[in-house]
Amino acid sequence: MDIEMSSFIDYLKMEKRSSPHTVHAYQRDLEEYRSFLHGRYMKTIEDAGTTELRGFLTELYAHGTSRRTVSRKLSSLRAFYRYLHREDVNAENPAALLSAPKQGRKLPVFFYEEELKALFHALPAHTALDMRNFALLELLYATGIRVGECVKADIADYDRDLGTLLVHGKGGKERYVPVGSYAQDALEIYLNQGRAELSPTCEAIFLNYRGSRLSARGIQKMLLKLSEDASVSSRISPHVIRHSFATHLLNAGADLRTVQELLGHEGLAATQIYTHVSKDRLRTVYNQSHPRA
Repeated sequence: MDIEMSSFIDYLKMEKRSSPHTVHAYQRDLEEYRSFLHGRYMKTIEDAGTTELRGFLTELYAHGTSRRTVSRKLSSLRAFYRYLHREDVNAENPAALLSAPKQGRKLPVFFYEEELKALFHALPAHTALDMRNFALLELLYATGIRVGECVKADIADYDRDLGTLLVHGKGGKERYVPVGSYAQDALEIYLNQGRAELSPTCEAIFLNYRGSRLSARGIQKMLLKLSEDASVSSRISPHVIRHSFATHLLNAGADLRTVQELLGHEGLAATQIYTHVSKDRLRTVYNQSHPRA
């Protein structure tokens, strides 16, 4: 890695306090662009201009790269060139003149309330891992937290008296979210009966069978097995549960600002995708509102 790229990565870590995942994504995008420039134009990133950048984007499209991925890579390059301009390495930002590709808006996948209820009723609760899985699913649905936030949750973050969870979100940001009564009941059973069998010392709420902190991959594998065992129509994932959480709140009349804070979104734009409504809700509102429905 050259000096400018190394300095930019340090800037992301120290000043921007970006997450390791974000830093890795930036670094990967920049290294891919650098490799392209060397192979096609025999230039460095610092010497490249808008023409070379357009060539890179064209190459990505030629290889079938999605618009979302192209947009992310362009965003990485823009941030890098802005940094170079700030540090007086480059006089101009060649990425500033390029517009991001338009994104096709997809509605988020979510489960209907009846589907989730059926899933909860089908879950076994005999072993320590069964209790953990049930509490984990209840907590994800009760709070809408991300899988990474769930992994970071410690016993000390859960206030049993107030029924709240301190969530450690992206970029070191923290927020409190309420934990519903169903999730509280499931957590009490797991914490009082099942968790001690896995480990009496680890500080994490959710543990794997070895007694250490459950990983994001472990949660995804567990949910995938649950979806297969329950034979549900769609695969369960932490993000689908998060989508379901937001969709059900908004369909029941929750305001967008509240859902934004619960989800930990910085702005409303990320939350507005959940303003879609289910077909049943759409039909109900139509029948109630249209004079000739």
